[in-house]
Amino acid sequence: MKILERLATRSAGFRRGLRGCLSVWLLSGGVALAQQVPVGEHTLPNGMKMLLVERHDEPTVSGAFVVHAGSANERPGITGIAHLFEHMMFKGTPTIGTKDAKRDLEIIAEQEQVRDQMRQEEHKMRAEWRRGDITDLQKPENQTARYRELEAQFKQLVEAQREELVKNEFDRIYTSEGASGMNAFTHYDMTAYFITVPANKLELWMWMESERLLHPVFREFYAERDVVFEERRMRTESTPLGKFEEEFNSMFWEALPYHWPIVGWASDIPAISKAEADQFYATYYAPQNITLILVGDFKPETALAEATRYFGRIPHGKVDAPDVVTLEPRQEAEKRMNAEAETNPQVDILWHTVPFGHKDSYALEVLAQLLSTRTGRLYKGLVLGREVATDTFARQESRHWAGLFNAGGEAREGHAPTEVEQAIYDELDKLKETPVPAEELQKVKNNFAAAEYRKLSSNSAILFQLIFNDGFGDWHEINEAGKKIQAVTAEDVQRVAKTYFTKENRAVAIYLRKASTEPEDPLLAGLSAEQKAQLKPQLERLKTATDVEKLRAGLASMEQHAAQAPAEAKPMIEVLKKKLLERIAELEKAPKN
Repeated sequence: MKILERLATRSAGFRRGLRGCLSVWLLSGGVALAQQVPVGEHTLPNGMKMLLVERHDEPTVSGAFVVHAGSANERPGITGIAHLFEHMMFKGTPTIGTKDAKRDLEIIAEQEQVRDQMRQEEHKMRAEWRRGDITDLQKPENQTARYRELEAQFKQLVEAQREELVKNEFDRIYTSEGASGMNAFTHYDMTAYFITVPANKLELWMWMESERLLHPVFREFYAERDVVFEERRMRTESTPLGKFEEEFNSMFWEALPYHWPIVGWASDIPAISKAEADQFYATYYAPQNITLILVGDFKPETALAEATRYFGRIPHGKVDAPDVVTLEPRQEAEKRMNAEAETNPQVDILWHTVPFGHKDSYALEVLAQLLSTRTGRLYKGLVLGREVATDTFARQESRHWAGLFNAGGEAREGHAPTEVEQAIYDELDKLKETPVPAEELQKVKNNFAAAEYRKLSSNSAILFQLIFNDGFGDWHEINEAGKKIQAVTAEDVQRVAKTYFTKENRAVAIYLRKASTEPEDPLLAGLSAEQKAQLKPQLERLKTATDVEKLRAGLASMEQHAAQAPAEAKPMIEVLKKKLLERIAELEKAPKN
């Protein structure tokens, strides 16, 4: 947590707690209070929208810009490009991130010439793959001789560009001026960039953010593309359920572009060209597709004038970003996926529901809260009651174009995931058959009311509420959603339960623990299934490692940082250290050529 936020939290904690208790007390008496966020909305001449929330609680401003484009705005062949831009937007401008802007652009042009030739070779390699002459396009030994020659040329250009780079200059400029928390995220429906700056550095934020939108330089494009590919490998392919969850998601969504992962398909990421990236940027990063958000210590008239001066320089886009026109067809039959994974037995269930702002989304949110948490019906019924599960969950997720309801749980030892599945259906049937008692419904509404106050506890908390509400489709929901939640009736909950929780509308994933075909390494005996799965790819790579000096360096680094590692990671670190020592000893004993 940022220092200024931490200090503000300490001083304001009692006041927020008092307000939260007061809101719950008033709600329990039947009177619903709603704290309104005073948002000023403006539109710059170039079409860029601006949301301003003036708050003088602390001398900071939390700022963001939301691009109304995420992975749902991609197409097959360039999946992952929205997330790639999240990385590329930190590379700088002609004046930030390089020692010689002219030479930098010359090298980028030379790189593109080589890459065009490499793509011609990739076309030949894909033809060989289709004929069955090669089995894996990613393996170096399957590359053509010309491709390897071009790759060597490209690496020389990468090294030449590195000589001109000023690494992380964008971040250093901000931090040297007292800014903190600079980051970004990519969602199915949006990409957001945010930071908190001292109040007297608001003009710096205006210049920095408008510069990277007006004059972006996508330097290190292909190197960063490789970073994204590695991120996919670590988060998806090297985790116990990553690939399964990706497959399940793809099975659930038939037509909408939600069916591919935000990070992109493994075959698409290495194939994205800079020309395709430039086209995507021109379409989706145009000012009429962006919302600026400021929350904090500023004068709205000054902020608007500076935004007009800096962001107003960006010309209106030549074309408006197109809508996603493909609609998800009505699902006519239950879908099921059975998988064996290195994890505890569990069930994951998805139902198609409604998009953001739909009138039924509020009743579905209330229903999810009735089922979830340790005081909810699933935990009480399945964990404490029937004792068939060790944990349960339920959530409603409304996205811009469609929504889903997700419920599931982990099976207790001696019980099958199908038992957990049936118990979930039994709890849903109770909601269909019997209206929720007034006291239980009011308790859930009170929890929502208290959460509404917590969401408004700081500049950054309000900023993120506006980011998501605007990104999903309507920033006004920051003030309207609470009232709509409070208006949900027991009849509404019963109606949506009957409407959406049908057999033909659901997809079910059953996960069983994968049986090992090899005797277990004694070093791994004390680790959980998930810890073993996380270590597996690293141990596999270690088997083929041959550079003793690199292994020693890795061991030294691991020992140096082991004390700072979280407690749950330390058992894995100890295993990896022992395996490193074993591999080093094995290599040192091997006969020298």
